Amino acid sequence: MLVGYVADERYLALSDVAVDFTSQDGTLTTARSSAGGAIVADVQPGTYRVTLNREGFGPKTVDVELSASEPYLFRLLANRLLGYAWPKWVKSGDRSEFRVHSVHAYRLSLWRYGLKREQVKLIGWFDEHGPRATMQVTPDGDYTQTGVEWNKRGYASKHHTQFMVGPEKSGLYYFHAETEEGEFFTFPWVVAPAVPSARIAVLASTNTWNAYNNFGGRSNYINATSLPVRPVANARLEMTRYLAGTYNEWQFADDLYQPLSFDRPEPLNAVLRDEEATDPIRGRQPCHLAPAEWRLLAWLEREGFDYDFYSESQLHYGQLPLDSYDVLMLSSHPEYWSAEMYRQVKEWVFERGGRLMYLAGNGVNCEVEFLDPDRLWFKSYVKPGEESRFGRTVESEANLLGVAYTEAGIMTAAPYEVLDEHHWVFEGTGLKNGDHFGFESLHERIPGGASGHETDKRTPSSPANLELIARGLNPDKGGAEMVYHEPGGGGAVFSAGSITWPACVLVDPHISRITRNVLERFLA
Repeated sequence: MLVGYVADERYLALSDVAVDFTSQDGTLTTARSSAGGAIVADVQPGTYRVTLNREGFGPKTVDVELSASEPYLFRLLANRLLGYAWPKWVKSGDRSEFRVHSVHAYRLSLWRYGLKREQVKLIGWFDEHGPRATMQVTPDGDYTQTGVEWNKRGYASKHHTQFMVGPEKSGLYYFHAETEEGEFFTFPWVVAPAVPSARIAVLASTNTWNAYNNFGGRSNYINATSLPVRPVANARLEMTRYLAGTYNEWQFADDLYQPLSFDRPEPLNAVLRDEEATDPIRGRQPCHLAPAEWRLLAWLEREGFDYDFYSESQLHYGQLPLDSYDVLMLSSHPEYWSAEMYRQVKEWVFERGGRLMYLAGNGVNCEVEFLDPDRLWFKSYVKPGEESRFGRTVESEANLLGVAYTEAGIMTAAPYEVLDEHHWVFEGTGLKNGDHFGFESLHERIPGGASGHETDKRTPSSPANLELIARGLNPDKGGAEMVYHEPGGGGAVFSAGSITWPACVLVDPHISRITRNVLERFLA
């Protein structure tokens, strides 16, 4: 009988997995998985204790009800150092559990990532008396929907604490885990203030972090709607993404999408062992996720601006008191917002004089729904003729930001060209109409300038009083449009319209000065 399939944390098929089936009467049957991860065994439907083992992966034992009509999906976890904080964001004074997967004893420390990486404290060494006792196991099935729930299996000892209290100072923190064997892994932690302590609030794009996190085999870009029945042996030959065109699943109805849980490690957000804020951002994904956002925080500290740091979840659930701040900053790639987030920010800007700095690209472009604090539902269905996926369900983000993402210029980078030299954003730069600026960048995935990766432009939904200040020189008229508008009542919005902007503020003098000009005016 085809019992089921076995896959790893990437949903890749695992071959040659040794499998023991022990029936309720004690009968033992053995099998091995095929090249495609299939497990065929001489067993009848019923309840079994199943043990799986393969070199390089953590063995596990589970009690399973096997069916001839519904293949069971077993999941194994590779022997590699991983971890995450849970919850991934707290207020100062609240605590998170650190959940680390390691087959060796590991050393854990906490660091704050501002202008400099600063070690906050050594948390200690972690191991157990039993062999490989700090090894975690993942649930079977599609745990991208429910979370991995590490530390809930076999961690009963109250003497081995796994919690960390949020430091008093708000900011981006990273846990550093390392083993004597040389493994190293880092994972981020957003610490918001217990009470507002600055005039600037910076919003981490935590919904986007989740959208791109494919741990477990799904993200909003890989198997976006759900996991296929069989695990993948060759992605290019089997996955919908490659067989049917880019993001073909986004053509499906919203109600076909399965949720994505925050309760998973985020390898895409890891930083390197000795990485500094002024170093180039290495890797494909870090250039638009937490490591890129770190560069903006480092710039704020270099320029002497205090800030409070929040997650998007905290904004959604009303834990970011916007009226306590003069400025809200969005960074890098805040693509996925809930309607409630949008409502709060737009009312704050349009009705209560809030000032919004959108130092990002492809932002507020797709609506998400918080099913609960742990899970997001991505409404990624693309409706022809709409300006954006957000505009399909709420209203175009251009109503607030002044610009919206378009595909023109995608995956290119270039400097900007000055279009309005007399605008106050250029004070002290010496730039004139036709001059180019924004050449220097730490963005290694798409180097070339401050207008890049993905870029935003004006749309029919942009405010009538919008001021066009500069435009990126990307090919196919794909340059980001730098704009400014004042909706009235003291509110104001500055939009850079480019993902690569925060990767430039530390190293490009003109990008730094323009950002400072906007921030000082908004704080005045």
